[in-house]
Amino acid sequence: MAWIYLLAAGVLEIVWAFAMKQSDGFSKLTPSIITLVTMTASFWLLSLAMRTLPLGTAYTIWTGIGAVGAFVVGIVFLGEQISAMRIGAAVLIVSGLVLMKVSSG
Repeated sequence: MAWIYLLAAGVLEIVWAFAMKQSDGFSKLTPSIITLVTMTASFWLLSLAMRTLPLGTAYTIWTGIGAVGAFVVGIVFLGEQISAMRIGAAVLIVSGLVLMKVSSG
């Protein structure tokens, strides 16, 4: 169950990062509320996952999901730059996540 909590927490991290961008520095009400609610839920789910998963594993995977997810959302929805170097960096992050999962048993 901890891995499901962690995955959900990572997805919510992507949502709150995108909503924060849309909030324009917390000057728009709806995206600001979405940011705060999903951020709180993401942290709560992360804390549930950390009941059984090691700190380093849980936190690394949570931030990795958020980083790669925000990267993809930025490209797909915000028209952010895509380059071989940025894709390579994302691949390295995903590789690290896989290694972290495999090493945690």
